[in-house]
Amino acid sequence: MFKTVKRIIHWTGEYKKRLYWGFLWSFLQTMFTALPVMGAAWFLDSMIKDSRGESTMKPVMAFYALGFMVVAIGGRFAFSYLRATFQESIAYEKTAEERIQIGNILKRVSLGFFDRNDTGEIAGAVTTDLSIYEMYAMKMTDIIIGAYIHVAAMILCLLFFSWQVAAVALAGVLCSGFFLHRMSCSSHRNAITHQEAQNRLITSVIEFVRGIAVVKAYGQEGVSVQGIRSAFFEHRKINIKIELDYVWCNGLHQLSCKLASVGIVFMSAILTMEGEMTLPVFLMMSVFSFTLFSQVEQVQNGAHTMQLIETAMDKLEAIKKAEFIDTDAKDIRIEHSDICFSDVSFGYGRRRVLDGVTFRIPQGSTAAVVGPSGSGKTTICNLLARFYDVDSGSITIGGMDVRKLTCDSLLKNISMVFQNVYLFHDTIENNIRFGNPDATHEEVIQAAKKACCHDFITQLTDGYKTVVGEGGATLSGGEKQRISIARAILKDASIVILDEATASVDPENEHLIQQALNELTARKTVIVIAHRLATIENAEQILVVDSGRVVQKGTHTELIRQAGLYQRFINIREQTERWSLV
Repeated sequence: MFKTVKRIIHWTGEYKKRLYWGFLWSFLQTMFTALPVMGAAWFLDSMIKDSRGESTMKPVMAFYALGFMVVAIGGRFAFSYLRATFQESIAYEKTAEERIQIGNILKRVSLGFFDRNDTGEIAGAVTTDLSIYEMYAMKMTDIIIGAYIHVAAMILCLLFFSWQVAAVALAGVLCSGFFLHRMSCSSHRNAITHQEAQNRLITSVIEFVRGIAVVKAYGQEGVSVQGIRSAFFEHRKINIKIELDYVWCNGLHQLSCKLASVGIVFMSAILTMEGEMTLPVFLMMSVFSFTLFSQVEQVQNGAHTMQLIETAMDKLEAIKKAEFIDTDAKDIRIEHSDICFSDVSFGYGRRRVLDGVTFRIPQGSTAAVVGPSGSGKTTICNLLARFYDVDSGSITIGGMDVRKLTCDSLLKNISMVFQNVYLFHDTIENNIRFGNPDATHEEVIQAAKKACCHDFITQLTDGYKTVVGEGGATLSGGEKQRISIARAILKDASIVILDEATASVDPENEHLIQQALNELTARKTVIVIAHRLATIENAEQILVVDSGRVVQKGTHTELIRQAGLYQRFINIREQTERWSLV
């Protein structure tokens, strides 16, 4: 538990000084909490002595006592306010920085990182785990450290009057600490299992929501619900186990504090009867016995939470240690946009996808990549954008190896339009402006006009301020595609990659999208992955890929005359287009 507190303190970084000041204010707050009780004991002792004739109390002393109480209570609340001001906002400020840092990390890792790590785990790290930090890191640190600061200050007060009573209090704290340690060990074992169950729960929910259309279409609600229900039951089971494992440790922890409170009263009574302690001090000790362990007793509430925080820390540390794909790269300006693949080989794990791929695309020309499904077409584009690094060979743009470029400096030169368009849950204008955050509203409109989407946008109720659903769910496929092209036009990169950009749209939208693509690709170096003849026949170069190799190169006119995969491909496409229901 204290190990986790140490990690949290280290995690606060530049806010650490504020945290330490908070600890000081917490100590002073406790001292000012004890002062009224000590003042009351002193005043009572003076009254007893006055009644016995041992000393004389003056009426003004009542006003002194009142002033003392007011100062003590005012000091308590003042230091409580200072502690909250210095400490409470640290977690919110730090987690905001953490989210930005993790976002920057995820931008710079290879896409292989997402292949190796479950989406639910990554989503859980950025949302649930950081929310645990945000809500509980400072609160639990304050509960634990504050509790022991409180008890240390109170024991110092007891020590001022009686070392025997202070020793009883210290023994109670040590016994309590032992059982809290046992509870912490149990929590550590359970926290890992709890985190795994939490990740499976998130993954199951995400999968269920994303696949709800397929579930409904095939009438398999029962089958799909079974997985998510299993995750819910497993999550419930581990939570119940955690609670049951706490019972005996927590009971002994609470018992230690209660017995120590009784011990303080008992020891004080003995000392009073032996004449070593006055009656007012005995009463003060009795009052202290009820409040001394009040905060330590609450520490058990943070034991499991601290273990959850530690598990979350481990997961976030693992993300932070992810290897950047561009660690040794530099920000370099690319002067030319000619593309060259030289003997490139690549595989996803043990599965080889590309094997010795070599080709060159001159600046300002268009190259079409065709081939059967799984032949490696999309992988070629992913390697050019450096979503992955080649296993061997090299890829250059303008004579510069892409591995020497940072992801940002490389991708400034590349616009990509995918078959499956993703739009953010934001306004249409902001989705288009994603291509160039500094673009003006007029520039956004001009890009939309070139992408043939201005007309349908202006017909919407809120026009460019219309908020689209997550992924662009409120728009049709063709509309989303044109907005993504507008986004790419606004970016105005020298290299354009089109990955099946017209594969899933109707003929009317295809005409508009083709017109938008012509605007996008004018005077650019273009790589287009497509199966439709109209898309590829005008390309200056066609690369035919099969089983990870470039098996044919040339123009449409040249390749159509050669016996081979391209000729068969065109014949199949023509037969498919002539097919009709009789």
